[in-house]
Amino acid sequence: MRNKHVIVLGIRGVPANHGGFETFAEFLCKYLITSGWQVTVYCQEDGSGKIYESEWQGVKRIHIPVSQSGPLGTIVFDLKSVIHSLKQDGVYLTLGYNTACFNVLHRLFGKTNVINMDGIEWKRKKWGRVAKSWFWLNERFGCWFGNYLVADHPCIEDHLATRVSRDKITMIPYGAPDVSSADIAHLEKFQIEPKKYSIIIARPEPENSILEVVKAFSSSKRNQKLVVLGNFTPDENPYHKLVLDSASDEVLFPGAIYDHDVVGALRFYSRYYVHGHQVGGTNPSLVEALGAGCAVLAHDNQFNQWVASDAAVYFSDQQALERFFDTTYNNDELVEEKKLNANKQFRQRFIWNDILSQYESLLIKAGKIDQRMSSSDLPST
Repeated sequence: MRNKHVIVLGIRGVPANHGGFETFAEFLCKYLITSGWQVTVYCQEDGSGKIYESEWQGVKRIHIPVSQSGPLGTIVFDLKSVIHSLKQDGVYLTLGYNTACFNVLHRLFGKTNVINMDGIEWKRKKWGRVAKSWFWLNERFGCWFGNYLVADHPCIEDHLATRVSRDKITMIPYGAPDVSSADIAHLEKFQIEPKKYSIIIARPEPENSILEVVKAFSSSKRNQKLVVLGNFTPDENPYHKLVLDSASDEVLFPGAIYDHDVVGALRFYSRYYVHGHQVGGTNPSLVEALGAGCAVLAHDNQFNQWVASDAAVYFSDQQALERFFDTTYNNDELVEEKKLNANKQFRQRFIWNDILSQYESLLIKAGKIDQRMSSSDLPST
């Protein structure tokens, strides 16, 4: 490898203020800096003006202002950052394939690009036909233009293997901090007590089963609380309004919370972490719940089963949830069993240092591969 330099694309920037990829990038950057790497991260900024640089904990940040908002702004930022990145020498790490069509430039300029292919975005219910088509095409572009692909879950690896050779794919899941304690004072503002509530941390979308969980929990008096973290805009989103209207007075909606200490405490002291995600790979929030030793109540699908294993009680629909809340929810022995299993599962698969070491090994390997595109790289249709 010519030099230990990684260029990170596809995120809003570091430090993390948004989603799972940003959190992962923050951990990876710090890890690589201590391992002697030069790290460059492209950061999206709102507004207009010239591209500028800054430094954060040894990381070189290249800030690209974009005046557009929403998905269009992300597309414009990704295009500008890809074009600007062609000046860099090193191995590229692109987090997500949503604009993988632009990564053809890396191929044309002989750059080595590792692409984390995230989940199967085009299958999500929330997208319309145009968005699904865009993601479907870019998934194939990612398979084509990436020198190496990262799958964060065995099922994602199997899916990608229908597009390209399995030799091109490396399965590396997500990681999370090991949380063995938390400040109980953070519960006071929500007027809740340890193990007297369960928590949902998810975007309020139909595929995350929030309506089913809220309806099932609200169908009877529980003498418990259900805390639902997330941004709800009932005046703009009919689904959000339906969730809020279906909730009993035992369901709390404090909004989206980004303070890691507060969210960590809410997880740590909960009775159950409720994970209704129906699609996706290794979900960061579920891994973080295992890292906090949470007993888990999860939607029954192959993605969640591999991540949570025997740390979870699984449900298939609203009726199954109601039966669980009516008959099993208050079983303290079951909660303790699932919490012990969560700790075991977390330590076996999701320790950050293990995950980050695997990424470093892949980046070193990728930096030595033949960068020319051959016909064997083409995805099947």
